Amino acid sequence: MQTFFKDYLNLLQDCHNSILQALKGLPPAALDWIPGPDMNSISVLIFHLTGAERYWIGDVAAQDPAERDRDAEFRVHDVEMDVLKKRLADNLEYARNTLNKFTIQDLETTRVSARDGHNFTVAWALLHALEHATLHLGQIQITRQLWELSKGNT
Repeated sequence: MQTFFKDYLNLLQDCHNSILQALKGLPPAALDWIPGPDMNSISVLIFHLTGAERYWIGDVAAQDPAERDRDAEFRVHDVEMDVLKKRLADNLEYARNTLNKFTIQDLETTRVSARDGHNFTVAWALLHALEHATLHLGQIQITRQLWELSKGNT
């Protein structure tokens, strides 16, 4: 694997590791807890994050379509911790296998999003996947903090 893709994978793994750290010690009720209106639970954030990550790395950058149901990502409920962890691990393994097939020259290649017909370079799709994942990492961390505050655990 070329250096850029190794570095990218390391950043993605750091993001996933930070998510796993944020999950440590949380009871099942915390995974479905919603801090307020127009906000999402940790389970929803992880399902959406991994769905989007797979979409941008797989569907767009690698042109390897999956059967993503984006709307369903926002309806998850009563998901066990092991399922969330497996979803993160599976995504990381998929990213590892997929990135291993790319070359630096591929970054400039244009792809078409089947979802909306827009054009994106492979570089943009990969960077957006990482950006999106880290955005939701922050939301997961804040949701955990709000959960702990709501329970008097500071």
